[in-house]
Amino acid sequence: MKYILTLLLSSTLSFASTDILDALDTINSFKASFTQTIRDDKNKALVYEGNIIASKPQNALWRYNKPIKKDVYINSYRVVIVEPEIEQVIIRNIESDFDFFEMLKNAKKIDKNTYEANYRKSKFSITTKSDTIESISYIDEFENNVKIVFSSQEQNKKIDKKIYIPKYPLEFDVIRD
Repeated sequence: MKYILTLLLSSTLSFASTDILDALDTINSFKASFTQTIRDDKNKALVYEGNIIASKPQNALWRYNKPIKKDVYINSYRVVIVEPEIEQVIIRNIESDFDFFEMLKNAKKIDKNTYEANYRKSKFSITTKSDTIESISYIDEFENNVKIVFSSQEQNKKIDKKIYIPKYPLEFDVIRD
């Protein structure tokens, strides 16, 4: 669960300016394409591609397109994962009090384009380019190295909140966790 929340909240940084602390209050929504690489201790990599639409406080739709299709809907109290290839929906209540924006407040500038934040026993490395966040790296709860690279970012565009309502056929199996 922490992994999904970290992904959601990590993407919220896509539009922050080089001065993360000043830009934090101005980021209300964003859209971006992403490539997420998860590398295990044997250096084996799993690469995902997709798009994210998100808005404050904790609304997001992660739409994975490669290597599999999957939609992950997140709000402040629930995660719904829709997996069309196996006709399954997983609904989980969020039990984490992870607050990415609070973590950002702890970010320290390392050099011109790099920030580091220690939050809840995890270290996040944030790389910027011009006025946007280029990537976020961290080690997940399974000790995998995770790197999310963003592209085609748009920030503070109006987003219809209906986009965050999970959509799936009624015949899909629903698992409540």
